[in-house]
This record gives sequence, C-alpha cells and structure tokens, in this order.
Amino acid sequence: MSELSKRSTVYFDADIHQALKIKAATVHQSVSEIVNNAVRLALREDQEDLTCFSERAQETTLSYEALLEDLKEHGKI
Repeated sequence: MSELSKRSTVYFDADIHQALKIKAATVHQSVSEIVNNAVRLALREDQEDLTCFSERAQETTLSYEALLEDLKEHGKI
C-alpha cells in the first residue's frame, strides 16, 4: 500500500469474505487491492452515468403512455 492509503474497517458477509480471500490468493493480490479496484470501477461507472445524464438533459421526454401508443401504432405490441 502507498503512504497515502487510509485504513478503514469493512464488514463482509462470511461467504463474500471467503470468496475475496480465495480470489486474492488466486490472482496474487491482496483483498485490499481487489476491493480498491472494485470501488474504483464502481465510481468510474457512476461518473460515466453522470456524464451521460448531463449530455442527455436537454432531450425531450416521452411518457410511458405515449411510448406504448407509439409501439402499438407501429405494430410492435
């Protein structure tokens, strides 16, 4: 771990913890490295989602009812 690492206590379900320990041994990484990578991935996905939401904010919306009517008119349902 780097000097900038912070310590935190995280409680896992027993089966998740066992799976993490097995994966860590299999891929020659620590549980901390695996958890950090998973959190980074989740945060990156959140950032991508927020970017998409921002880019699409000006799009017109279509109500569920209007969508169903459009699908019906085009023979899709």
